[in-house]
Amino acid sequence: MNVKHVSGGRTEAADGGPRTETAVGPAGRWIEAVISASFVLLLIAAMARFLTHHPGAPGTWWVIALTTLLAVAYVARPAADGAFALRWRRAWLGVFVLGWVALVLQAPSFAWSAVTIVYTALQLLPARAALALITVLTVLVVVGQVRINGPDPLLIVVPPVVAGLAATVFMHMQRQSARQHSLIEDLVRTRRVLASSQRRAGMLAERERLSMEIHDTLAQAMSSQRMLLQAAERLWDADPEAAHRHMATASDIAERNLVEARRFVQDLAPADLSGGGGLPEALRALARRETAAGAATAGSAAESPAAGPAVHFRTDGDPVPLPPAVEAGLLRVAQGAVANVREHAHATDAVLTLSYLDEDVVLDIADNGCGFTPGRDDASGAAPNRGHGLRAMEVRLRQMDGTLTIESHPGEGTVVSAAVPLRASGPATDPDEE
Repeated sequence: MNVKHVSGGRTEAADGGPRTETAVGPAGRWIEAVISASFVLLLIAAMARFLTHHPGAPGTWWVIALTTLLAVAYVARPAADGAFALRWRRAWLGVFVLGWVALVLQAPSFAWSAVTIVYTALQLLPARAALALITVLTVLVVVGQVRINGPDPLLIVVPPVVAGLAATVFMHMQRQSARQHSLIEDLVRTRRVLASSQRRAGMLAERERLSMEIHDTLAQAMSSQRMLLQAAERLWDADPEAAHRHMATASDIAERNLVEARRFVQDLAPADLSGGGGLPEALRALARRETAAGAATAGSAAESPAAGPAVHFRTDGDPVPLPPAVEAGLLRVAQGAVANVREHAHATDAVLTLSYLDEDVVLDIADNGCGFTPGRDDASGAAPNRGHGLRAMEVRLRQMDGTLTIESHPGEGTVVSAAVPLRASGPATDPDEE
Protein backbone atom coordinates (compact mmCIF):
# COMPACT_ATOMS: atom_id res chain seq x y z
CA MET A 1 0.00 0.00 0.00
CA ASN A 2 1.40 3.39 -0.99
CA VAL A 3 0.41 6.28 1.24
CA LYS A 4 1.20 9.84 0.24
CA HIS A 5 3.13 11.91 2.77
CA VAL A 6 1.05 14.44 4.64
CA SER A 7 1.91 17.02 7.28
CA GLY A 8 0.86 16.68 10.88
CA GLY A 9 2.21 13.18 11.57
CA ARG A 10 4.78 10.61 10.56
CA THR A 11 3.64 8.07 8.01
CA GLU A 12 4.89 4.68 7.00
CA ALA A 13 4.06 2.85 3.79
CA ALA A 14 3.37 -0.82 3.32
CA ASP A 15 7.02 -1.61 2.72
CA GLY A 16 8.17 -0.19 6.02
CA GLY A 17 8.36 3.47 5.05
CA PRO A 18 6.46 6.27 6.80
CA ARG A 19 2.82 5.62 7.55
CA THR A 20 0.02 8.10 8.19
CA GLU A 21 -0.91 8.64 11.82
CA THR A 22 -4.27 9.60 13.20
CA ALA A 23 -4.76 13.35 13.26
CA VAL A 24 -5.41 15.03 16.57
CA GLY A 25 -8.85 16.54 16.81
CA PRO A 26 -12.27 16.10 18.42
CA ALA A 27 -13.14 13.11 16.20
CA GLY A 28 -9.75 11.46 16.78
CA ARG A 29 -9.97 11.90 20.56
CA TRP A 30 -13.53 10.52 20.53
CA ILE A 31 -12.40 7.39 18.66
CA GLU A 32 -9.48 6.91 21.06
CA ALA A 33 -11.82 7.16 24.05
CA VAL A 34 -14.27 4.63 22.56
CA ILE A 35 -11.49 2.13 21.79
CA SER A 36 -9.98 2.53 25.27
CA ALA A 37 -13.37 1.97 26.90
CA SER A 38 -13.98 -1.06 24.67
CA PHE A 39 -10.66 -2.60 25.66
CA VAL A 40 -11.34 -2.05 29.36
CA LEU A 41 -14.85 -3.55 29.06
CA LEU A 42 -13.48 -6.61 27.24
CA LEU A 43 -10.88 -7.10 29.97
CA ILE A 44 -13.51 -6.77 32.69
CA ALA A 45 -15.81 -9.25 30.93
CA ALA A 46 -12.95 -11.71 30.40
CA MET A 47 -11.83 -11.41 34.01
CA ALA A 48 -15.41 -11.91 35.26
CA ARG A 49 -15.68 -15.05 33.14
CA PHE A 50 -12.35 -16.29 34.47
CA LEU A 51 -13.36 -15.70 38.09
CA THR A 52 -16.75 -17.38 37.68
CA HIS A 53 -15.44 -20.39 35.74
CA HIS A 54 -12.23 -20.85 37.72
CA PRO A 55 -12.93 -19.82 41.30
CA GLY A 56 -9.90 -20.15 43.55
CA ALA A 57 -7.65 -21.12 40.64
CA PRO A 58 -3.91 -20.77 41.22
CA GLY A 59 -2.56 -17.47 39.89
CA THR A 60 -5.90 -15.68 40.21
CA TRP A 61 -4.33 -12.65 41.87
CA TRP A 62 -1.64 -12.63 39.22
CA VAL A 63 -4.33 -12.56 36.49
CA ILE A 64 -6.18 -9.73 38.29
CA ALA A 65 -2.98 -7.69 38.69
CA LEU A 66 -1.90 -8.18 35.07
CA THR A 67 -5.39 -7.35 33.83
CA THR A 68 -5.42 -4.13 35.85
CA LEU A 69 -1.92 -3.23 34.66
CA LEU A 70 -2.86 -3.81 31.00
CA ALA A 71 -6.05 -1.73 31.35
CA VAL A 72 -4.16 1.19 32.88
CA ALA A 73 -1.34 0.88 30.33
CA TYR A 74 -3.76 0.88 27.40
CA VAL A 75 -5.81 3.84 28.64
CA ALA A 76 -2.61 5.82 29.33
CA ARG A 77 -0.88 4.71 26.13
CA PRO A 78 1.17 7.35 24.25
CA ALA A 79 -0.73 9.05 21.46
CA ALA A 80 0.11 8.04 17.92
CA ASP A 81 1.12 11.62 17.13
CA GLY A 82 2.19 12.64 20.62
CA ALA A 83 5.46 13.95 21.98
CA PHE A 84 7.09 10.53 22.44
CA ALA A 85 9.39 9.35 19.67
CA LEU A 86 7.94 6.68 17.41
CA ARG A 87 10.50 4.11 18.53
CA TRP A 88 9.43 4.52 22.17
CA ARG A 89 5.77 4.10 21.23
CA ARG A 90 6.65 0.94 19.36
CA ALA A 91 8.67 -0.28 22.34
CA TRP A 92 5.60 0.31 24.52
CA LEU A 93 3.51 -1.70 22.08
CA GLY A 94 5.98 -4.60 22.18
CA VAL A 95 5.96 -4.76 25.99
CA PHE A 96 2.17 -4.41 26.05
CA VAL A 97 1.66 -7.25 23.54
CA LEU A 98 4.00 -9.50 25.55
CA GLY A 99 1.95 -8.83 28.68
CA TRP A 100 -1.26 -9.51 26.80
CA VAL A 101 0.12 -12.80 25.39
CA ALA A 102 1.10 -13.89 28.90
CA LEU A 103 -2.42 -13.12 30.09
CA VAL A 104 -4.03 -15.04 27.19
CA LEU A 105 -1.83 -18.07 27.85
CA GLN A 106 -2.97 -18.02 31.46
CA ALA A 107 -6.66 -17.29 30.65
CA PRO A 108 -7.69 -17.82 26.99
CA SER A 109 -10.94 -15.86 27.46
CA PHE A 110 -8.86 -12.66 27.32
CA ALA A 111 -8.10 -13.35 23.64
CA TRP A 112 -11.12 -11.37 22.40
CA SER A 113 -9.55 -8.12 23.62
CA ALA A 114 -7.16 -8.46 20.66
CA VAL A 115 -9.68 -6.56 18.52
CA THR A 116 -8.61 -3.23 20.04
CA ILE A 117 -4.92 -4.17 19.87
CA VAL A 118 -5.34 -4.48 16.09
CA TYR A 119 -6.21 -0.77 15.96
CA THR A 120 -3.15 0.22 18.00
CA ALA A 121 -0.81 -1.97 15.95
CA LEU A 122 -2.02 -0.41 12.70
CA GLN A 123 -1.42 3.03 14.22
CA LEU A 124 2.15 2.49 15.38
CA LEU A 125 3.68 -0.07 13.03
CA PRO A 126 4.46 -0.21 9.32
CA ALA A 127 1.70 -1.93 7.37
CA ARG A 128 3.60 -5.19 6.85
CA ALA A 129 4.74 -5.42 10.45
CA ALA A 130 1.24 -4.58 11.67
CA LEU A 131 -0.33 -7.28 9.47
CA ALA A 132 2.22 -9.81 10.70
CA LEU A 133 1.44 -8.96 14.33
CA ILE A 134 -2.30 -9.12 13.64
CA THR A 135 -1.83 -12.58 12.12
CA VAL A 136 0.00 -13.77 15.26
CA LEU A 137 -2.69 -12.28 17.50
CA THR A 138 -5.42 -13.93 15.42
CA VAL A 139 -3.73 -17.33 15.74
CA LEU A 140 -3.53 -16.86 19.52
CA VAL A 141 -7.23 -15.98 19.64
CA VAL A 142 -8.14 -19.08 17.62
CA VAL A 143 -5.93 -21.30 19.81
CA GLY A 144 -7.40 -19.80 22.94
CA GLN A 145 -10.96 -20.38 21.79
CA VAL A 146 -10.19 -23.94 20.74
CA ARG A 147 -8.71 -24.58 24.18
CA ILE A 148 -11.88 -23.35 25.84
CA ASN A 149 -14.60 -24.70 23.55
CA GLY A 150 -12.92 -27.36 21.50
CA PRO A 151 -12.52 -27.42 17.69
CA ASP A 152 -15.51 -25.37 16.54
CA PRO A 153 -15.46 -24.26 12.83
CA LEU A 154 -17.23 -21.02 13.70
CA LEU A 155 -14.64 -20.09 16.33
CA ILE A 156 -11.87 -20.91 13.87
CA VAL A 157 -13.33 -18.72 11.08
CA VAL A 158 -14.73 -15.75 13.03
CA PRO A 159 -11.45 -14.36 14.53
CA PRO A 160 -9.61 -14.14 11.16
CA VAL A 161 -12.69 -12.57 9.53
CA VAL A 162 -13.05 -9.99 12.32
CA ALA A 163 -9.33 -9.19 12.25
CA GLY A 164 -9.35 -8.91 8.45
CA LEU A 165 -12.36 -6.59 8.44
CA ALA A 166 -10.90 -4.40 11.19
CA ALA A 167 -7.55 -4.12 9.40
CA THR A 168 -9.18 -3.42 6.03
CA VAL A 169 -11.49 -0.73 7.40
CA PHE A 170 -8.71 0.97 9.34
CA MET A 171 -6.26 0.94 6.43
CA HIS A 172 -8.96 2.33 4.15
CA MET A 173 -9.60 5.11 6.68
CA GLN A 174 -5.85 5.76 6.78
CA ARG A 175 -5.71 6.15 3.00
CA GLN A 176 -8.75 8.42 3.01
CA SER A 177 -7.24 10.51 5.79
CA ALA A 178 -3.95 10.80 3.88
CA ARG A 179 -5.78 11.89 0.73
CA GLN A 180 -7.84 14.39 2.68
CA HIS A 181 -4.74 15.89 4.30
CA SER A 182 -3.05 16.02 0.91
CA LEU A 183 -6.03 17.79 -0.62
CA ILE A 184 -6.13 20.26 2.26
CA GLU A 185 -2.42 20.95 1.86
CA ASP A 186 -2.86 21.44 -1.88
CA LEU A 187 -5.80 23.77 -1.25
CA VAL A 188 -3.88 25.83 1.28
CA ARG A 189 -0.87 25.99 -1.03
CA THR A 190 -3.08 26.96 -3.97
CA ARG A 191 -4.75 29.67 -1.92
CA ARG A 192 -1.37 31.06 -0.95
CA VAL A 193 -0.20 31.04 -4.56
CA LEU A 194 -3.47 32.64 -5.66
CA ALA A 195 -3.24 35.32 -2.97
CA SER A 196 0.35 36.02 -4.00
CA SER A 197 -0.68 36.20 -7.66
CA GLN A 198 -3.55 38.52 -6.83
CA ARG A 199 -1.25 40.80 -4.85
CA ARG A 200 1.26 40.80 -7.69
CA ALA A 201 -1.51 41.45 -10.24
CA GLY A 202 -2.82 44.27 -8.07
CA MET A 203 0.63 45.82 -7.85
CA LEU A 204 1.11 45.56 -11.61
CA ALA A 205 -2.36 47.01 -12.26
CA GLU A 206 -1.67 49.91 -9.90
CA ARG A 207 1.71 50.49 -11.53
CA GLU A 208 0.03 50.47 -14.95
CA ARG A 209 -2.59 52.92 -13.72
CA LEU A 210 0.05 55.26 -12.28
CA SER A 211 2.11 55.14 -15.46
CA MET A 212 -0.95 55.96 -17.59
CA GLU A 213 -2.00 58.83 -15.33
CA ILE A 214 1.50 60.30 -15.29
CA HIS A 215 1.84 59.90 -19.06
CA ASP A 216 -1.51 61.53 -19.80
CA THR A 217 -1.20 64.42 -17.29
CA LEU A 218 2.13 65.35 -15.73
CA ALA A 219 4.37 64.21 -18.58
CA GLN A 220 2.32 66.05 -21.22
CA ALA A 221 2.22 69.27 -19.24
CA MET A 222 5.94 69.13 -18.62
CA SER A 223 6.50 68.60 -22.33
CA SER A 224 4.48 71.75 -23.08
CA GLN A 225 6.38 73.68 -20.41
CA ARG A 226 9.69 72.60 -21.87
CA MET A 227 8.60 73.66 -25.33
CA LEU A 228 7.49 77.09 -24.08
CA LEU A 229 10.60 77.66 -21.98
CA GLN A 230 12.84 76.77 -24.92
CA ALA A 231 10.92 79.21 -27.10
CA ALA A 232 11.22 81.92 -24.41
CA GLU A 233 14.95 81.32 -24.15
CA ARG A 234 15.39 81.75 -27.91
CA LEU A 235 13.36 84.98 -27.93
CA TRP A 236 14.67 86.43 -24.67
CA ASP A 237 16.95 88.99 -26.34
CA ALA A 238 15.21 89.42 -29.71
CA ASP A 239 11.62 89.71 -28.47
CA PRO A 240 11.41 90.09 -24.66
CA GLU A 241 7.65 90.65 -24.76
CA ALA A 242 7.01 87.35 -26.56
CA ALA A 243 9.46 85.62 -24.22
CA HIS A 244 7.53 86.90 -21.22
CA ARG A 245 4.28 85.66 -22.74
CA HIS A 246 5.81 82.21 -23.14
CA MET A 247 7.00 82.32 -19.53
CA ALA A 248 3.52 83.30 -18.34
CA THR A 249 1.94 80.49 -20.33
CA ALA A 250 4.48 78.01 -18.93
CA SER A 251 3.69 79.28 -15.42
CA ASP A 252 -0.04 78.73 -16.02
CA ILE A 253 0.69 75.20 -17.21
CA ALA A 254 2.84 74.55 -14.13
CA GLU A 255 0.04 75.80 -11.86
CA ARG A 256 -2.47 73.60 -13.61
CA ASN A 257 -0.08 70.68 -13.46
CA LEU A 258 0.24 71.17 -9.69
CA VAL A 259 -3.56 71.11 -9.33
CA GLU A 260 -3.75 68.00 -11.48
CA ALA A 261 -1.01 66.31 -9.42
CA ARG A 262 -2.85 67.02 -6.18
CA ARG A 263 -6.09 65.65 -7.58
CA PHE A 264 -4.20 62.67 -8.89
CA VAL A 265 -2.72 61.96 -5.43
CA GLN A 266 -6.20 62.25 -3.89
CA ASP A 267 -7.63 59.96 -6.61
CA LEU A 268 -10.09 62.62 -7.78
CA ALA A 269 -11.50 63.23 -11.25
CA PRO A 270 -9.35 65.24 -13.69
CA ALA A 271 -9.36 68.96 -13.03
CA ASP A 272 -10.96 69.67 -16.42
CA LEU A 273 -14.02 67.69 -15.33
CA SER A 274 -14.38 69.40 -11.95
CA GLY A 275 -15.98 72.56 -13.37
CA GLY A 276 -19.33 70.91 -14.05
CA GLY A 277 -19.27 71.24 -17.84
CA GLY A 278 -18.79 67.54 -18.43
CA LEU A 279 -16.70 65.90 -21.09
CA PRO A 280 -17.51 68.35 -23.94
CA GLU A 281 -16.32 71.33 -21.90
CA ALA A 282 -13.20 69.46 -20.77
CA LEU A 283 -12.29 68.58 -24.38
CA ARG A 284 -12.96 72.15 -25.43
CA ALA A 285 -10.59 73.42 -22.72
CA LEU A 286 -7.96 70.92 -23.84
CA ALA A 287 -8.27 72.14 -27.44
CA ARG A 288 -7.89 75.76 -26.33
CA ARG A 289 -4.76 75.06 -24.29
CA GLU A 290 -3.08 73.05 -27.01
CA THR A 291 -3.90 75.67 -29.63
CA ALA A 292 -2.51 78.45 -27.42
CA ALA A 293 0.65 76.48 -26.71
CA GLY A 294 1.13 75.79 -30.41
CA ALA A 295 0.56 79.42 -31.35
CA ALA A 296 3.07 80.56 -28.75
CA THR A 297 5.87 78.75 -30.57
CA ALA A 298 4.58 78.98 -34.13
CA GLY A 299 6.99 81.82 -34.92
CA SER A 300 9.96 79.59 -34.21
CA ALA A 301 8.58 76.38 -35.61
CA ALA A 302 11.63 75.86 -37.78
CA GLU A 303 13.81 75.75 -34.69
CA SER A 304 11.23 73.88 -32.64
CA PRO A 305 9.84 70.94 -34.52
CA ALA A 306 7.73 70.08 -31.46
CA ALA A 307 5.58 73.22 -31.92
CA GLY A 308 1.98 72.14 -31.40
CA PRO A 309 -0.81 72.18 -33.97
CA ALA A 310 -4.01 74.18 -33.84
CA VAL A 311 -6.57 71.92 -32.14
CA HIS A 312 -10.31 72.23 -32.81
CA PHE A 313 -13.20 70.60 -31.00
CA ARG A 314 -16.70 69.74 -32.18
CA THR A 315 -19.58 67.54 -31.10
CA ASP A 316 -21.95 65.44 -33.16
CA GLY A 317 -25.32 64.09 -32.04
CA ASP A 318 -27.35 64.73 -28.92
CA PRO A 319 -25.13 64.67 -25.79
CA VAL A 320 -26.19 62.35 -22.99
CA PRO A 321 -24.82 62.05 -19.45
CA LEU A 322 -21.89 59.67 -19.17
CA PRO A 323 -20.55 57.84 -16.12
CA PRO A 324 -17.65 59.73 -14.46
CA ALA A 325 -15.26 56.88 -15.21
CA VAL A 326 -16.10 57.03 -18.93
CA GLU A 327 -15.68 60.81 -19.04
CA ALA A 328 -12.33 60.61 -17.25
CA GLY A 329 -11.16 57.75 -19.50
CA LEU A 330 -12.08 59.50 -22.75
CA LEU A 331 -10.48 62.73 -21.55
CA ARG A 332 -7.25 60.87 -20.81
CA VAL A 333 -7.42 59.23 -24.26
CA ALA A 334 -7.80 62.66 -25.84
CA GLN A 335 -4.86 64.04 -23.86
CA GLY A 336 -2.66 61.11 -24.87
CA ALA A 337 -3.66 61.35 -28.53
CA VAL A 338 -3.07 65.11 -28.68
CA ALA A 339 0.34 64.60 -27.04
CA ASN A 340 1.23 62.07 -29.74
CA VAL A 341 0.13 64.54 -32.43
CA ARG A 342 2.23 67.30 -30.90
CA GLU A 343 5.36 65.20 -30.38
CA HIS A 344 5.36 62.88 -33.41
CA ALA A 345 2.92 63.88 -36.16
CA HIS A 346 4.41 67.28 -37.17
CA ALA A 347 0.83 68.31 -37.90
CA THR A 348 -0.52 71.83 -38.26
CA ASP A 349 -4.14 70.99 -37.45
CA ALA A 350 -5.94 68.44 -35.29
CA VAL A 351 -9.65 67.94 -34.67
CA LEU A 352 -11.34 66.39 -31.64
CA THR A 353 -14.81 65.11 -32.49
CA LEU A 354 -17.12 63.76 -29.78
CA SER A 355 -20.02 61.84 -31.35
CA TYR A 356 -23.07 60.51 -29.52
CA LEU A 357 -24.46 57.60 -31.49
CA ASP A 358 -27.38 55.30 -30.72
CA GLU A 359 -25.34 52.78 -28.74
CA ASP A 360 -21.87 54.28 -28.41
CA VAL A 361 -20.07 57.47 -27.63
CA VAL A 362 -17.13 57.92 -30.01
CA LEU A 363 -14.15 60.23 -29.68
CA ASP A 364 -12.15 60.82 -32.88
CA ILE A 365 -8.76 62.58 -32.92
CA ALA A 366 -7.71 63.39 -36.48
CA ASP A 367 -4.58 65.22 -37.64
CA ASN A 368 -2.98 66.19 -40.95
CA GLY A 369 0.50 65.07 -39.91
CA CYS A 370 3.05 62.70 -41.37
CA GLY A 371 1.10 59.56 -40.50
CA PHE A 372 2.57 56.11 -39.92
CA THR A 373 1.92 52.44 -40.53
CA PRO A 374 -0.18 51.08 -37.62
CA GLY A 375 1.23 47.98 -35.96
CA ARG A 376 4.89 48.74 -36.59
CA ASP A 377 7.07 49.26 -33.51
CA ASP A 378 8.66 52.32 -35.06
CA ALA A 379 5.39 53.65 -36.46
CA SER A 380 5.46 56.85 -34.50
CA GLY A 381 9.01 57.59 -35.41
CA ALA A 382 9.78 57.94 -31.75
CA ALA A 383 12.61 56.42 -29.84
CA PRO A 384 12.40 52.71 -29.14
CA ASN A 385 11.42 53.31 -25.51
CA ARG A 386 8.42 55.42 -26.47
CA GLY A 387 4.99 54.31 -27.60
CA HIS A 388 3.36 54.07 -24.17
CA GLY A 389 0.53 56.39 -25.25
CA LEU A 390 -1.27 54.03 -27.63
CA ARG A 391 -0.92 51.13 -25.23
CA ALA A 392 -2.32 53.24 -22.40
CA MET A 393 -5.30 54.19 -24.59
CA GLU A 394 -5.99 50.54 -25.36
CA VAL A 395 -5.84 49.63 -21.67
CA ARG A 396 -8.20 52.44 -20.69
CA LEU A 397 -10.75 51.53 -23.33
CA ARG A 398 -10.56 47.84 -22.49
CA GLN A 399 -11.40 48.74 -18.88
CA MET A 400 -14.51 50.53 -20.18
CA ASP A 401 -15.48 47.71 -22.58
CA GLY A 402 -14.55 50.05 -25.41
CA THR A 403 -12.46 49.72 -28.55
CA LEU A 404 -9.59 51.69 -30.05
CA THR A 405 -9.22 52.01 -33.83
CA ILE A 406 -6.27 53.64 -35.60
CA GLU A 407 -6.39 54.63 -39.25
CA SER A 408 -3.20 56.05 -40.73
CA HIS A 409 -0.83 55.90 -43.67
CA PRO A 410 2.56 57.57 -44.14
CA GLY A 411 2.04 61.10 -45.42
CA GLU A 412 -1.75 61.05 -45.03
CA GLY A 413 -2.31 61.91 -41.37
CA THR A 414 -3.87 59.81 -38.62
CA VAL A 415 -7.31 59.22 -37.12
CA VAL A 416 -7.55 57.68 -33.66
CA SER A 417 -11.08 56.56 -32.79
CA ALA A 418 -12.17 55.55 -29.29
CA ALA A 419 -15.65 54.02 -28.95
CA VAL A 420 -17.34 53.24 -25.62
CA PRO A 421 -20.82 51.68 -25.23
CA LEU A 422 -23.37 54.08 -23.77
CA ARG A 423 -24.38 53.12 -20.23
CA ALA A 424 -27.12 55.66 -19.65
CA SER A 425 -29.12 58.31 -21.46
CA GLY A 426 -30.51 61.60 -20.31
CA PRO A 427 -31.93 64.91 -21.47
CA ALA A 428 -30.15 66.25 -24.50
CA THR A 429 -28.41 69.58 -24.64
CA ASP A 430 -27.61 71.67 -27.63
CA PRO A 431 -24.42 70.59 -29.31
CA ASP A 432 -21.91 73.26 -30.00
CA GLU A 433 -18.75 73.53 -31.99
CA GLU A 434 -15.47 75.25 -31.75
